[in-house]
Amino acid sequence: MARGGSPEDTGGSARDRHVPVALDRTLELLAPALADRAAVVVDATLGMGGHAEALLSAHPRLTLVGLDRDPQALALAGERLSQFRDRLHLVHAVYDEWAEVLADLGLPAVDGALFDLGVSSLQLDEADRGFAYAQDAPLDMRMDPGAERTAADVLNTYSPGELTRILRQYGEERFASKIVSAIVRERTKEPFDRSERLVKLLYDAVPAASRRTGGHPAKRTFQALRIEVNAELDVLGRALPAALDSLAPGGRMVVLSYHSLEDRLVKRALAERATSRTPVDLPVELPGHGPELRLLTRGAELAGERERAENPRAASVRLRAAERIEEAA
Repeated sequence: MARGGSPEDTGGSARDRHVPVALDRTLELLAPALADRAAVVVDATLGMGGHAEALLSAHPRLTLVGLDRDPQALALAGERLSQFRDRLHLVHAVYDEWAEVLADLGLPAVDGALFDLGVSSLQLDEADRGFAYAQDAPLDMRMDPGAERTAADVLNTYSPGELTRILRQYGEERFASKIVSAIVRERTKEPFDRSERLVKLLYDAVPAASRRTGGHPAKRTFQALRIEVNAELDVLGRALPAALDSLAPGGRMVVLSYHSLEDRLVKRALAERATSRTPVDLPVELPGHGPELRLLTRGAELAGERERAENPRAASVRLRAAERIEEAA
């Protein structure tokens, strides 16, 4: 069931434009749940199909369901994965629609789940999408270009209190109040529509000492706007339980996060299901109260030095994985 846009005018093939992060480790962690069987994996963030291609190549009996909210990514991935079309379902969907997608496909359970979170290589590389603060572009930041709200809408219509909240909560920005005061002052003169003006405002608003030690002054605000525009943390908070509920016994999940807010949500979701709910003072496990998951990583794994050197986008990755277990009788 392939849905999505046309691969025309996409600026080159997906394989040429995308190096998947933590590919070898992802394959290693998922392999025990997929090997030598007619398994099903859901790639919740298909992007340009790098992880999907490797999984389909490694497991000849595997069926893969690829979700993405970006039609352009689906088109590029569909072209890249065309040789596997008889084992592939591409679906234009946000990953919190997990349960609905599986129901539509008649899949009661899956053997593998993969989340490669954050902004994709495609979105970062397309200047007109407005995700990168290094290039002047429209203040868009929509992962799905058909969605209604843009970053410009957030900047121009949110109340000062709302703007301050998202900069603090999603960008962990210490100077949120000062930045928002400058935004409100400037938007009364002229609405924001392009990134260059916002980046200049942020550079002027953030103290020089912080600029020297805290990275680019636009990084945190751009992250906060992107998360708000795409409701990323809300979507992730709904998607993780749905994905875990769908895992068959022995099924495995791998999640790649790229900032602490995502990783905290993932850590909490996995830890809750890897912990017994039997009161600690009882000598035996209560039926239905045992752990559902076995954690496969000790904390969050980071990319190795070699991968960080070869693929700069791996520098901030945090990888966590877990396996669905049968509750002991």
